[in-house]
Amino acid sequence: MPPRPFTPPQRPAPPSRLPAVGTTIFTVMSALAQRCGAINLGQGFPDFDPDPALLDAVTRAMRDGHNQYPPMAGVPALREALSDKIADLYGCRYDPGDEITVTAGATQALLTALLAVVRPGDEVIVLTPAYDAYAPAVELAGGTLREVALTPELGPDLDAIAAALGPRTRALIVNTPHNPSGRIWSAADMQRLAAMLEPTDVVLIADEVYEHMVYDGRRHHSAAADPRLAARAFVISSFGKTYHVTGWKVGSVAAPAALMREFRKVHQFNVFTVNTPMQWALAAYLRATPQAHRDLPAFYQARRDRFRAGLAGTRLRLLACEGTYFQCVDYRDVRDVDETGFCEWLTRDIGVAAIPLGAFESRPDGQRRVARLCFAKREATLDDALRRLAVL
Repeated sequence: MPPRPFTPPQRPAPPSRLPAVGTTIFTVMSALAQRCGAINLGQGFPDFDPDPALLDAVTRAMRDGHNQYPPMAGVPALREALSDKIADLYGCRYDPGDEITVTAGATQALLTALLAVVRPGDEVIVLTPAYDAYAPAVELAGGTLREVALTPELGPDLDAIAAALGPRTRALIVNTPHNPSGRIWSAADMQRLAAMLEPTDVVLIADEVYEHMVYDGRRHHSAAADPRLAARAFVISSFGKTYHVTGWKVGSVAAPAALMREFRKVHQFNVFTVNTPMQWALAAYLRATPQAHRDLPAFYQARRDRFRAGLAGTRLRLLACEGTYFQCVDYRDVRDVDETGFCEWLTRDIGVAAIPLGAFESRPDGQRRVARLCFAKREATLDDALRRLAVL
């Protein structure tokens, strides 16, 4: 007789820390795209390879014996290279010993920053639509989410941000270039933000993972570039986005020493440290190949322009795309259905997967008709997607 399967005794289910959270829309749409044989322009990752020189640097680091734990804050050579890069780009010199930490991706940096500074009862302002990790991270930190809507054109509403600031505001998350909209903050926006925050103790969490993807001659205006903002900011960056290695999950955060001390208290018990050979490889590559991040705007603008030119022949209305590798489109002239319904139809019937803008909000605008597409793809992939979208 075969043994009976083990049935554990019934226990009460533990209360959820994130009761409103289910499977992310990115997982759902990617699975639907796979089932339907659709081209996946939903999830934001490249379908092309990184520079072979970077991959060779990883192999070299492993063979050179860099396979054990690195320092908790990151390999010193990488932190030093980052300090030089930030100083070169934004004129702010962070101390590599006390003010820069290498993280297990930008999302870990974001959560760790919130856990470091937010206490129960504190409010955190998030500008919506927003990257979907922000709200759960605030909730896990015990904070209260204070949502401030972007303008109808999906730019920052500085008046609304000013109105939301209050005695309970502990932190403000700003994302520029912005996912999902592709908009960027101007120099004037950043200057006004600095003046607005100056009389407060609000911590700024600056999500700048798309810092090197800004187009048409515009510049990325980092929080690190304004001393008033840099003095209160965690500035978060991503090697994965910059070097087309999103699966490596390596990012960084720069902050004044007092903020970084609190950050590292959490970081050491969160992930402790980050993949050693990849840190050594990134340090060597950043030193040897600074042109890689300098050339990134032109690299992605060529893809953006190719994609926009193809979409211009459809009934989709192109929204502004000043940065990132995302293009938002208004589809109301194609189908008058809600955003999730449109993206599901587009995936099943047209063969191209997209993400509904409402997935980036807790209370989606039921009247809006906008979807997000990713153009971080090979030219052949984009051309194939455009041939399918040409029927719209």
